[in-house]
Amino acid sequence: MSLPAMITTERLRLPLVDAAFVADLRAGVRRPEFHPDFPRQDDLDGFGMWREGDPWGSRVIVRGTTALGTIGFFGPPVEGEVEVGYGLVTEAWGWGFATEALRGLLEHVDPLGVQVRASTEPENARSLRVLAKAGFTQLRGSNEEGHLVLARPLP
Repeated sequence: MSLPAMITTERLRLPLVDAAFVADLRAGVRRPEFHPDFPRQDDLDGFGMWREGDPWGSRVIVRGTTALGTIGFFGPPVEGEVEVGYGLVTEAWGWGFATEALRGLLEHVDPLGVQVRASTEPENARSLRVLAKAGFTQLRGSNEEGHLVLARPLP
């Protein structure tokens, strides 16, 4: 089971991060393509799980030439299921970028027969809307952190 290194949607590119990118982040290097508010702390936390050559790892959400956020899985599928996470800089909220990125990623996961789940804070209405628009309709309750866990039925 594998995913492409680059996923492209109508307005976005979702490249997998590579070793040089992660090394720059860990060293505090700011690349010219970074939005002024990128990376966010959540992005840095996600890159902490990065593993060389893992197609299920972190991807940058890029519009034009600007890195606006990240999307990716918390590791490869286990027993046919994987968890996704995503986030954008505040200035990019409300433009549909998170929904577009998530749908673009799911287009490549669906043919593999992998179920995708996500968790979000119950009061995060924006994230709940993104998940609903991407087909996450199965509410599984909450996790140990009190976040709602939702899953997307396999198409």
